[in-house]
Parts: sequence; C-alpha cells; structure tokens
Amino acid sequence: MLTAIIDYESGNLHSAEKAFQRMAEETGAGQVVVTDDPDVVAKADHLVLPGDGAFPACAAALRASGCFDAMVEAVEHKGRPFLGICVGMQLMARKGHEYDETDGLGWVDGEVRKIAPADPTFKVPHMGWNDLVIDTPHPVLEGLSNGDHVYFVHSYQMQMSDLGQRLAHVDYAGDVTGIVGTDNRIGFQFHPEKSADIGLRLIANFLQWRP
Repeated sequence: MLTAIIDYESGNLHSAEKAFQRMAEETGAGQVVVTDDPDVVAKADHLVLPGDGAFPACAAALRASGCFDAMVEAVEHKGRPFLGICVGMQLMARKGHEYDETDGLGWVDGEVRKIAPADPTFKVPHMGWNDLVIDTPHPVLEGLSNGDHVYFVHSYQMQMSDLGQRLAHVDYAGDVTGIVGTDNRIGFQFHPEKSADIGLRLIANFLQWRP
C-alpha cells in the first residue's frame, strides 16, 4: 500500500508527513511519501492534498503541477481514496471567492467564501481549537464524538450548497464547515497533524478507508 502526499509547493509538509508515516506504521497501512512525481501519484493507493495560502494561488499551482492530471485520473476514474487538508479541502469545491473567483475541482457542491461571524468580537482568521459537531456518519469519522476538538487556521470556509456533503462543522458565531465528503473523497478544513490524538485517529481511519 502506498499513500502519496502531493507536493505542489503549497507549504511545509514535514509535520503532515511525520503524522501520516506514524499512523501508517501503527496501522500497517504501508508506505507514505511526499512526492511531486506524477508516476508515484498515479500508482498510489491513497492520495492526500494539503494546502496553505490563498485559494487562487494554490489552485494555479496545483493545475500547473505535473501531478494534477495523475491525481484527477486516480481519484475520478480509478476511485482511489482522497483526502484534502485545509486549502486542499477548499479546492474540492466548485469555486473559490478569495481575491478572484476561481474554479475548484468541483468534487463537492459548495463555494469558498470568507468567514463572517455573526458576533464581530470573533476574530478572522479562525485560529485555534474548536469542537466538532458531526452532521453525517462516515467511516473516516469512526470513533469520533461531538465535542472532540481539532486545530484550525483559516480565514475562508466552504459554504455548502448540499448539506448532505457536510460531514461535520464547528460553531464560530455561526456554522463553519469542518469536514466534507462525497464518494471516495473527504476533506478536513482543520489540520489533523496538529490536532493531537483526534487528528491521528482521523489519519489512521483514512489510511484504512476502502470506499
């Protein structure tokens, strides 16, 4: 088994790599590699798309990367399990509205817009720990409960057109999408590699997921 963390120069992947490698070893899920090699992406059994920064820049970098076509082929046509993290999750949406209107992958029926808390004392970016509210059961969420907390750093969120694809949210003076999923694809707005035992549990569940 091979899990590919796709490197399209979207940020420091060291902590994610270590967390995935640790859980792969503990669960017997095989090898984890950070790669910008399309051939490795094409043959991977699981794919992870991280991302830090602005939606338009990440979307452009991903489409310019040699891994884009291999990733889409593996996910859309081969049915390989996919996990998007932070902006990697946002890129699953139909569109983003950060600076410019930018097309996403269109895998989730939602659009990415700036967080607008109903209470003006709530600061943006939404940064720190927040408690998950599970909306829809999913194998990758096995063992999680309402109130389990994870670590966020973001100013934009995915606003869902289809709430059936929202697996969990958090309250930040209004609902903020935390986890999305459809078919063989799932996304975390938060950073599982920075979310202590809950994040590691989610990583382990993803590595063992066979949709």
